[in-house]
Amino acid sequence: MYGTKFRYALFSRLLGAEPMINVDGIHKSFGDVHAVRGISFDAPDGRITGLLGPNGAGKSTTLRVLYTVLKPDEGSAIIDGSDVVADSLVARQKIGALPHGAGLYPHLTARENVAYYASLCGVDKNDVDDRVSDIIRLLEIEEFADRRTKGFSQGQRTKVSLARALVHDPQNVILDEPTNGLDVMATRSLRHLILKLKDAGRCVLFSSHVMQEVAALCDDICIIANGQVAIDDSVAGIRERTGQEDLEEAFVSAIQMVGDE
Repeated sequence: MYGTKFRYALFSRLLGAEPMINVDGIHKSFGDVHAVRGISFDAPDGRITGLLGPNGAGKSTTLRVLYTVLKPDEGSAIIDGSDVVADSLVARQKIGALPHGAGLYPHLTARENVAYYASLCGVDKNDVDDRVSDIIRLLEIEEFADRRTKGFSQGQRTKVSLARALVHDPQNVILDEPTNGLDVMATRSLRHLILKLKDAGRCVLFSSHVMQEVAALCDDICIIANGQVAIDDSVAGIRERTGQEDLEEAFVSAIQMVGDE
């Protein structure tokens, strides 16, 4: 029986609306370690897709392929019609990426870090200051916007990195554990922002280990284990297919399916 996400993707294609992010059979090895083994999934516009899995499952490697840091050994990944290998520069302009542990220039202020990235992403120089001020306000980082980032807390660094990822108003947003290091209030604000991005028709793809966060935000979930897809469906579809109402139990059941193969 086909899952809800499959039916949604098929209906979208019949209407001529292709998913904004498409991953098709990618493989990636590091020496003898086969980190990603034929992973495929779609992340459509106007929906929040969660990429879940235990540590070492291949989540971060998959995301690094999508934001063009790594080239897959096999398979392809398409962002808004642009191949991440053949058209990497174009694909990169269509995403806002928050990598896990993203670095900031320590001797630049938060504002300068964000402005520099806006310029790199092609924002018109006449619009940079306004764009930077808007995103600083949106993420509530005015208090430390004009301090050098050296010595920032993890939460402050995450907020500045997120501002940098969103300043060019990307259609596709890729977030690797975005709430890492954030306090409760900052996490609530970020969740609200992610939902606003969805409501604006953006494609949001993020990884997380926090099931409460996944349950609150995700429309679709792709669970991977041992470098391969264990299950890929809507939240309701995953609960139905695993027979588990609790999302954490559904996650464990999906991981065990791969382990039993």
